[in-house]
Amino acid sequence: MPSEERRRVSDLDTLKAIGHPLRLKLYRALHIKRTATASQLADQVDEAVSLVSYHLRKLADHGLIEPAEGPGTDGRERWWQPSSRGLTFSDEDFDDAPDRAAVYAAAGRMSFDQHVELYRAHQDARHTWDAQWRSASWSAENLLRLTAEELASLGREMGALIDRYEEAGRAREEAGDTAGRESVALHTYGFPFRP
Repeated sequence: MPSEERRRVSDLDTLKAIGHPLRLKLYRALHIKRTATASQLADQVDEAVSLVSYHLRKLADHGLIEPAEGPGTDGRERWWQPSSRGLTFSDEDFDDAPDRAAVYAAAGRMSFDQHVELYRAHQDARHTWDAQWRSASWSAENLLRLTAEELASLGREMGALIDRYEEAGRAREEAGDTAGRESVALHTYGFPFRP
């Protein structure tokens, strides 16, 4: 059974495992589906089942996903699920050596590139969503003047708010309230910059 806590990725080997572009896409797809087989995920990411199976095993080797119970009847399908509620990463876990910092930065850039790819796909297809979804979607840029402590506090408060919405949505869905429910991407960043 998956942990209800988010897992903090703090070791280099696990960061390298999730820092692979296809593995991160598979992890995200599995996180949304909750449980899936390699065949189902291969269809979603448009890759060969054998390749997807290989990368799922690599994610499992690092404890990022785990076997799951599935509705399959023939016993040949292997079902997977995320092993935790999600993942977190912190710069402080990788800033002690240049090679570790470089891997952390590369993984962060790759993840951001996938965020941008997802948002661009949404922009290209937004006309296919009904007016209610187009009206509900939003984007914002906020440029604040904060201390490091204030930024950390803001991050914790936003995380708690997002957790409440995620928990309520999952509970309603599990209770059968599935009408009109879609996967929603919410990417937030908080970082200092100098103009």
